[in-house]
Amino acid sequence: MSDDDAGVPVGAESGVHVGGDAYGGVRLAQRRARRSRAGARGVMVTGALSTMVLAGSGVLWFLSTYATSQIRSVNAGTAGSDARGAMNILLVGVDKRDDLTRQEQNRLHLGREVGQRSDTMMVIHLSEDHEKITVVSLPRDSWVNIPGKGTHKINSAYSLGGAQLAVRTVREATGLTINHYVEVNVLGFIKVVDALGGISVCTPVAIDDQHTKFKLQPGTYELDGVKALFYARTRATARSDLDRIDRQQQVISALLHRALSGGTLANPAKLTGLVGSTLKTLTVDDALAKDMLGLANQLKDVSTDDVAFTTVPLADVDYRAPTGESAVLWDKAAARDLFRRIGDDEPLVKPAVTKTAIPAPSSTPPTSPSPDPAATSGAKELTVPPERIAVRVVNGTAITGLGARTKADLLRMGFQVPSAPGDTATRNYTDPVVRYPAGREESARTVAAAIPGAELREADVAGVEVIVGSKYSGVRKVTVKDTAASPSTSPSASGSPVARTATQNICKK
Repeated sequence: MSDDDAGVPVGAESGVHVGGDAYGGVRLAQRRARRSRAGARGVMVTGALSTMVLAGSGVLWFLSTYATSQIRSVNAGTAGSDARGAMNILLVGVDKRDDLTRQEQNRLHLGREVGQRSDTMMVIHLSEDHEKITVVSLPRDSWVNIPGKGTHKINSAYSLGGAQLAVRTVREATGLTINHYVEVNVLGFIKVVDALGGISVCTPVAIDDQHTKFKLQPGTYELDGVKALFYARTRATARSDLDRIDRQQQVISALLHRALSGGTLANPAKLTGLVGSTLKTLTVDDALAKDMLGLANQLKDVSTDDVAFTTVPLADVDYRAPTGESAVLWDKAAARDLFRRIGDDEPLVKPAVTKTAIPAPSSTPPTSPSPDPAATSGAKELTVPPERIAVRVVNGTAITGLGARTKADLLRMGFQVPSAPGDTATRNYTDPVVRYPAGREESARTVAAAIPGAELREADVAGVEVIVGSKYSGVRKVTVKDTAASPSTSPSASGSPVARTATQNICKK
C-alpha cells in the first residue's frame, strides 16, 4: 500500500503482518546474513524516534569534517566516554516550534506555542564491544523526581532545565552513567524518513486521531515522513502513551532496516541525502560532536538482530499525581533490576527466542467438558499477547446481556474491546465462533485459546470478531511466555523485561 493510502480504510485482504499482528512483533524466518560490502555500511541510532547517522568507512574521510561543521553541540553535563567500552546515550526528541514557519506548524498540527519541550526519551546502551545496542523507552508520563524541581513527569525535565536537567533526571532515575546526549527535532525526523524513501509500518488496531486527522485501519502501510511522524506521535489508541512507545520502537526498527538495505547504502545519492538530513537536525554533547562519525564507524557491523528494544517496567499505568495529572509509576524493583543488567552489560535478548502459550485457569472454572484442542497450548504456539489484540463482540443468542458480559470478561483478561457489543441477524449460535480477516489468524488463535470451545473461521470481516454462543462459559487467561527469559516467581521484582530485536519489529511483507 502506498503512502497515498494512509487514512483510507483497509480492505479485509490487508491484514497486519506482525508475527500475528502485534505492534512490531514480526519475526523473520531467519537471521539475515551480514553484508560484506566494503562500501558504506555504518549505522548509529541517534535521535529520539531513532534518527540514524550513517557513515561508512569509504566516505568517512570526507564526512568527518563536514559532520563537525553541521552538528550543533551543547554542554549537557554528560560523563563522556573512551573510544571503546560500554556507554549510555540519552536520546531526547524535542518539540521545538520556534524555528517552524506557520505553514509548517499548520501542516504538522503542532500549534504555535514557543519554548522547548521533550516528546520522547530513550536510553541507548552500547555494549562494551559495540556489537550490541539496547534501546530502553522511558514513558513521557513517568512520575519521577526532577532534581531541584520536585516530582513531575519525566518529560518536564527538558522544559524546566534543558539538556543538563534532562541528563541529571535520567541519571538519578535509572542509576546509569549517561555518557552522551543526542537531541533531534520533529523536522529532522521527517527529513530522515523521506531521505530513506519512507518506511513500512503495521498497526493491529484502528487509529483515528482527531487532532491531526490521521486515520489508519488495521493493516500494513508505507508512510512518508509527515505521516510517519503522526503515526509515531499519536496517542489516539486504547493504551495511549504505551501504544505510542510500541509504535516508536517499530518506527526505529523500520528506519534501521531501510537504512541497512542495499538500496540506500549502495546508492551514493541516497546516502548523501540521508547523512545531510540527519546531521543538520542533531544537537549532541560537546564530546560527541567531535567524533560522531568515529563512533558510527565502530558500529558498522551492527545488524537489526543486534538491536534490542524494551520499556521500563511499570507498576501503575493510571496513577493520579498530586497535581491531578494522569501519570505512570515505574515498578521500582523491576526497573532497578533492568538498569542493573544494562549497567553490567548483560544482553536482554537471548538467542533462539521461542514463545509458548501458557493458559492459566480463570477464577471461575469453565463449565464446558473440555476446551477445543485448537485453543490449548498443545496446538501451534501462540505469538500475539492479548493486550495487543482488539476484538469486536457479537451476541449470537437471545440471552440478554451476554454480549456485555463477554466484553467484560475479555477486558478483564487483557484484550482490547473498543466498541459496544452487537447482535447477529440470527440468534441461534451454540458454540462461540472467532472470525478473522486474512492476515489476522495469529491474533484470532490467541482469542480462541482464551475462549473454551471456540471455533476459528476466516471471514470477510474488518477485524477479529467473537460471536458468542449459548455454550459460552467465560474467558480464561492466556499469556505468551518468552522461554528465553529467565524464569520468575515475582514479575514485579525479578522478572526479565520484555525485549524484542529490531528484526522482530520489522513489518512482514
